[in-house]
Amino acid sequence: MGSMAPSVVFSPGELADALGALRASTPLVQVLTNTVVTNFTANVLLAAGASPAMADVPGEAGGFASVASAVLVNLGTPNSEQRAAMAEAVAAANAAETGWVLDPVAVGSLRVRTDFALGLRDLTPTVIRGNASEIMVLAEAGSGGRGVEATDTVDSAAAAARSLALRSGAVVAVSGEADLVTDGTRTVHVHGGSKMLTLVTGGGCALGAVCAAFLPVAGDPLLATVAAHAFYSAAAERAAAASSGPGSFAVHFLDALHALAPSDLAATAVLS
Repeated sequence: MGSMAPSVVFSPGELADALGALRASTPLVQVLTNTVVTNFTANVLLAAGASPAMADVPGEAGGFASVASAVLVNLGTPNSEQRAAMAEAVAAANAAETGWVLDPVAVGSLRVRTDFALGLRDLTPTVIRGNASEIMVLAEAGSGGRGVEATDTVDSAAAAARSLALRSGAVVAVSGEADLVTDGTRTVHVHGGSKMLTLVTGGGCALGAVCAAFLPVAGDPLLATVAAHAFYSAAAERAAAASSGPGSFAVHFLDALHALAPSDLAATAVLS
């Protein structure tokens, strides 16, 4: 299903406009994420030009989601209290017609998060972002990877990603050497980036937050997700060129996100 999704390539100007709109509006992104990556995710959003709010307390999460610009739901450490807050936030985001991103971290063999993620998949997320193995689990086409690491390739997950997009109504993004982004009928590959991102805790999780930040400013969720990935990849390439290892990369990456101008993104993004 969905195997004939045509490629679409957004123009450099569309990517630049999306980043310019993000910087001009400072979207308020509610982040319900795992305890390992909270600080890094908040700093990535600040560097990108968004305003993070780590509001994940039951009784508050729903109210906050009703006023946020976008919401991220990341299942990295899904304790019972956080799952309750996530359910609240998703219900409120849907009621307010606010875009939200689902990041199904390490789904597959871990039953609590897998069952919860499958339920969230059917609550109309705007974007689902993960590695190839995670996306295949949500598409019910695979059993998962090794913890947070993918054991499947982007190419092997392409049909599952399109099927998942058509089933859920979400834009689906699969991270890899070249990221694949699809809404089930249109597909874009985003090239570039750096393997250094895999050596920094939160490198993938923070990308989900950046996808959320682009949603309220780009109009088309496919464009928002592609722009987020292109922006992230361009900053990672800059950071890797200036770094000597993972520690310096993390610092340079935040600086690169902050310094990357819309014109830089237009000049460096590679889509196919």
